Amino acid sequence: MKRLKDPDAVARQIVAETGGDIRLALPLGLGKPVTLVNALVRLACDDPAIKLAIFTALTLEAPGSDNDMQARFLDPARDRLFGAYPKLLYAELIREGTLPDNIEVSEFFLLAGRWLGVDSVQQNFLSANYTHARDVLISRRPNVLVQLVAEGEGGFSLSSNTDISADLFRFRREGKLDFQAFAETSRDMPFLTGPGAVVPKDEFHTVLDPEEPFELFSAVKRPVNLTAHAIGLHVSRLVEDGGTLQIGIGAIGDSVAHALLLRHHGKIGAIQTDCPFPVPQGHAGRFETGLHGVTEMLVGGLLKLFQEGVVKREFEGRAIYAGFFVETRDFYRTLREMPESEREKIAMVPVSFTNALYGDEEKKRAARVKARFVNGAMKVSLLGDIMSDAIADGRVVSGVGGQFNFVEQAMALEDGRSIITLPATRRSGGELKSNIAWEIESTTVPRHLRDIVVTEYGIADLWGKSDAQVIAALIEVADSRFQDGLIRRAKDAGKLPRSYILPDRARQNLPGTVSAWLTPYRDLLPTFPLGTDFDEIERTLLPALARLQQEASSFSGYLRLAAAAFTGKPHPKEKEALERMGFSESPKNLSGIALRGALRLVATKA
Repeated sequence: MKRLKDPDAVARQIVAETGGDIRLALPLGLGKPVTLVNALVRLACDDPAIKLAIFTALTLEAPGSDNDMQARFLDPARDRLFGAYPKLLYAELIREGTLPDNIEVSEFFLLAGRWLGVDSVQQNFLSANYTHARDVLISRRPNVLVQLVAEGEGGFSLSSNTDISADLFRFRREGKLDFQAFAETSRDMPFLTGPGAVVPKDEFHTVLDPEEPFELFSAVKRPVNLTAHAIGLHVSRLVEDGGTLQIGIGAIGDSVAHALLLRHHGKIGAIQTDCPFPVPQGHAGRFETGLHGVTEMLVGGLLKLFQEGVVKREFEGRAIYAGFFVETRDFYRTLREMPESEREKIAMVPVSFTNALYGDEEKKRAARVKARFVNGAMKVSLLGDIMSDAIADGRVVSGVGGQFNFVEQAMALEDGRSIITLPATRRSGGELKSNIAWEIESTTVPRHLRDIVVTEYGIADLWGKSDAQVIAALIEVADSRFQDGLIRRAKDAGKLPRSYILPDRARQNLPGTVSAWLTPYRDLLPTFPLGTDFDEIERTLLPALARLQQEASSFSGYLRLAAAAFTGKPHPKEKEALERMGFSESPKNLSGIALRGALRLVATKA
């Protein structure tokens, strides 16, 4: 094994070892050795004779500033919020439309929503379940693997990305693959263990120890609104002590974790008692035996549950099995500083272990009792089809990832359940639309795998139900402003009896009902239950910017903003918020006036 400090020298070695025909296995997300990859891409740009084919997923980027208001909010705080994470050169070239013909990039999962308008990415996207992506990669005969690693006495930890890499190293040891491995070390990456997670140092051809290591990407926590909190509170009823848990990243994942913590600490009783929606009694009380974590993505919510003693049920000495992570800088610091005896209870493993039952099935079944796999969706059809990865015209928002894997796994486990969560409505082009629809434009999970769907208005248990029963159950957790139209559509198709009448208990499915239920408990349901890197003024601005975007989509909305800006009651933090965005206390331009109006509308909850 060689150790070098010059990334260009390592890139030249890769070219020399491969003869310039490089089929690169590049980990998804955090595991990308950015310094090394950028050096390799530069070399290929300078030499058209080099052929570089990259297979990867989840290229991380800080969000762009698509307009002046976004730039005013993000630019002053970009590095603080997202880390001083360098840009990936191939991503920049793709966005500019200047990626040379000798470089090819294929991804099987995209950073959500970031590549909708880039035709080449949409055309080169490869749709595959997470567990199948490894085999697609192997079919391309990779001859180079590069990875960001953490160094320890026992070797190099694959840390954030055992997901596919651990299997690739195992296959090479077994003589099934032939590739050269190159690593870049990171001082910020936590050293984590698990079956296959730590690779002996001599298994790497060359290791780059950069003179200027980069900061890890930080995934900023999203605000958790009352809708998300309601969904989390409902899901908490479905989780049984002594069971198994998987949750995802984002506001609803955070809300589920927070609700389980409230339950564990005895603070959820009154909130659940006051619930105005007809939900089952479900499970309550502390987690005495505790949960066992099996998840492709180790998220902050699951780590917090581990720290608080909710996730503590061990199997073969481990409380959590996970395949990868991309989280906040506090998350990385927590893992680095955690006592080794505690950190050893978190096993980083390939997704062939977490996302599937085949292979060591008997052991997996013994560990994954009473499993609850919680995943988000964009839309659900009245017959139970799930849409999670693409929009109506076929453009991919993110990808299938492991969602289908976990739904399928829930069906195969004797007492497992798949829980799909989504808000009942969304705004699109200034128009309110239902996320529960008669039909959906694309299908991520088909209706024959329908199980449980949760919105802010309740729980629809669909398993084993007839089509008519499924339709009725989903209508009863839909927003009341859309229920009559959904009923008509289902009856016209002959899928719902003409005699069906929506129960009175489901006729108050409105945001006001959720607000009336949860607002009295706002001190227990914070906007950032798992912490945030946003400062106080930025936290003030977030709901105002969301309101501004909502109102600015229509002429009547602009009129409301203008009226509030000149006649509304000032926001308590109005001066500081306007200054943070670069406006005076009495802004003269339209953008500043609109923001002042949005701040005042938020302050008065108009």
